[in-house]
Amino acid sequence: MRQAVMIEPGKIRLSDVPKPTPTKDEVLLRIARIGVCGSDVHVFHGTHPYTSYPVVQGHEFSAVVEQLGENVTGLSPGMKVTAMPQIVCGRCRPCLRGDYHICDHLKVQGFQAPGCAQEWFLTTADKIIPLPEAFTFEQGALVEPAAVAVHAVARAGEIAGRNVAVLGAGPIGNLVAQVARAAGANVLLTDLSDFRLELAERCAVTHTSNAQRESLADATRRAFGDAGFDVALECVGVEATIDAAITTIAKGGRIVVVGVFGEKPHVDLGLVQDRELTLVGTLMYRREDYQRAVELIAQRKIATDPLDTGHFPLEDYAAAYEFIEQESDRSMKVFIDVSDAC
Repeated sequence: MRQAVMIEPGKIRLSDVPKPTPTKDEVLLRIARIGVCGSDVHVFHGTHPYTSYPVVQGHEFSAVVEQLGENVTGLSPGMKVTAMPQIVCGRCRPCLRGDYHICDHLKVQGFQAPGCAQEWFLTTADKIIPLPEAFTFEQGALVEPAAVAVHAVARAGEIAGRNVAVLGAGPIGNLVAQVARAAGANVLLTDLSDFRLELAERCAVTHTSNAQRESLADATRRAFGDAGFDVALECVGVEATIDAAITTIAKGGRIVVVGVFGEKPHVDLGLVQDRELTLVGTLMYRREDYQRAVELIAQRKIATDPLDTGHFPLEDYAAAYEFIEQESDRSMKVFIDVSDAC
């Protein structure tokens, strides 16, 4: 079978390797679509701090069940599925209390373990997430980033009827805004890209603001009046946006840190204390987040079609990264088409 291996930053080699066979507790999947995410781009550039080479990428994907191990029940060949990419120990304190997504020994397929950038892929049955038959393969590959958004929004607490600011309108920020809206929040989404903001409006996000032309304080007054906002989700991972959230949010507010910070930001903890703000981290997801993401997409509470901005075959994996580089903020979700999985 064909397998895409990143042998070093910026260099992907297509190899021919044996098709795997499932053990008794495994499921063999025929991969259909792979979504390229921001963390994958960091790996391509050699800037991901927790990935070594060579590495088989791919962690957000859709597939069809090809073959079941003898102990696997509840699944059948031909089913559309995706799967969670975490490999956890099951023995550490976070795992034992149910927080396996922050396992002390966490590995993620596509980074610290081989991912799904190949025609057939093995995973354990407990990681499989069934998809509705009506799902497109693109929708299936978007379940993983949507699950990131579901988990992040849950970390904000009950937000129905509340004013929420989402900073950053990239793929994750867009999905966070959509999930927050689906939870009943009044959402303001900010970014530096008019393209991404216009796309968010196509996804039914009502209030948007370009941070180059309007301060967060001014955008807040326009969207929410004097009420302001008391929940923020930072989805960029840069000092300017976390600083804007801290200085603009209402006293007693809650800020969820969703973006991955490549550089340590200078945060005014004195202001955090004085305004009694709560800073909350969020990482990945649990199974229930995946299931909720599937529900929201199936119910059309998350729009997925506007996020689709490019497709490349497995043979042209590197070209997908070149496209992302060239298109910059006009690129949302690029897919690797491995097969139609018919």
